[in-house]
Amino acid sequence: MIIVSNTTPLIGMASIGRFDLLHQIFGKIYIAQAVYEETFVSIIKTDRIRYEVPYADWIETVKVNDSMAVNRMLENLDLGEAETIVLASEIKADWVLMDEKKGRRKLKELGFNKIGTLGILIKAKQEGFLSVIRPDIERLCNQGFSISKTVVKTVLKQVNE
Repeated sequence: MIIVSNTTPLIGMASIGRFDLLHQIFGKIYIAQAVYEETFVSIIKTDRIRYEVPYADWIETVKVNDSMAVNRMLENLDLGEAETIVLASEIKADWVLMDEKKGRRKLKELGFNKIGTLGILIKAKQEGFLSVIRPDIERLCNQGFSISKTVVKTVLKQVNE
């Protein structure tokens, strides 16, 4: 299975100390050069992500070939999102890890399977890597991730918490 990730799921999972779950669930993950660079300028309260991505031998940074396609997407998306989507197209990804609404809409339009940070936590619980996810969702919120109470309630109901 080919997995491509945008920046936010990497930041989210690292900021709550669950970065290793990405490897356990997905194995190898590909990221675009812009995503790699965004991990170093992220505005989270911890430097954890800056040390996780470069040393994770299961993450491969790939330079996107079609810069014209990236430029066309920059009207509606940031560079990391645009490169992630183009990279997913170029390497024929099975899944894309992305949280941003505009990026997820574009992925849906292009027919890609997508999963965000909360979806990753749900999957981790379903696959037995976590017994509960409520504390992790609370930590995400405390790290500044914008998650509505309605979404939290829906997710927790989905996993019987």
